[in-house]
Amino acid sequence: MVQADIQFDEKNTSHTYPSITDDHAAFFQENGYLIIEDALSSDEIEELRRETASICRGDRGTLRNGFTHTPDETDDEVIQRYLCVHFPHKISDIMYRYLAHPTIVDVLTRIIGPNVKCMQSMLFVKSAGKPGQAWHQDEDFIPTRDRSLTGAWMALDDATVENGTLWVIPGSHKHGVLWPQEQQMDERFDCTVESYGFPYKDEDAIPVNVKAGAIVFFNGYLLHRSLPNYAKTGYRRVLVNHYMSAQSLLPWSKYEEGMRIAIADYRDIVMIAGKDPYGYKGTEDIAGPSVRPTKEGGCMW
Repeated sequence: MVQADIQFDEKNTSHTYPSITDDHAAFFQENGYLIIEDALSSDEIEELRRETASICRGDRGTLRNGFTHTPDETDDEVIQRYLCVHFPHKISDIMYRYLAHPTIVDVLTRIIGPNVKCMQSMLFVKSAGKPGQAWHQDEDFIPTRDRSLTGAWMALDDATVENGTLWVIPGSHKHGVLWPQEQQMDERFDCTVESYGFPYKDEDAIPVNVKAGAIVFFNGYLLHRSLPNYAKTGYRRVLVNHYMSAQSLLPWSKYEEGMRIAIADYRDIVMIAGKDPYGYKGTEDIAGPSVRPTKEGGCMW
């Protein structure tokens, strides 16, 4: 079995990371989400903000569907064009390292188990005026066999109702049901389809208002959405990674073609804790960094 791939270097920070307790794990199990404040140090926040600008400028490599920039453009002029970059950890050593941030490892080994793998990273910039995402469950997009999918949402700016923070419906994960989805034409949202038919109203949701440096964890079955950034200026930058138990297979994407779904196992993964029981299969480099399409640029419907 293969050991975890990353060891996060904590030597260069005096930041005291939060202590994670059984109460945190119990809250997550009951509500389907968990907020850990002050998980990132001020230096870590600034490092990730700088790296966001470098990625959007193309300094770390080509982004599929990316934009062309001129050297005289400011960082603000460059990054405000972007809503979301998929798989930034594929081209950024910094984003790769943060897959195994100590608070993420601490929380996930309590709520998932000792062996944890990551299969996706997404870097949301969401400048003023950019849309949100309609109601959805992450498990619709990343199917795990054991329902262990968990997102870790790292706030690089204060997230508020005004600038488009996350909204969650506490306890909605408990049904263990993936509600049906449909295409939506609501201008408040990006191209993501919308879940419907669930036994909740918008009024049942609560906003996840957090300060920069917080990490929000949420279950793959939890219903959540975000509204547009209605602020006049600024961003709601977030790095969100998705994880699951390494003891479960991952029947994701086109990897299933020509293979029985029962044993399909997407192997473009990174171990962040423990050991990989399927390490004998090796890993593959399948996904590439890309920019999420917007309705203005044409949705892939």
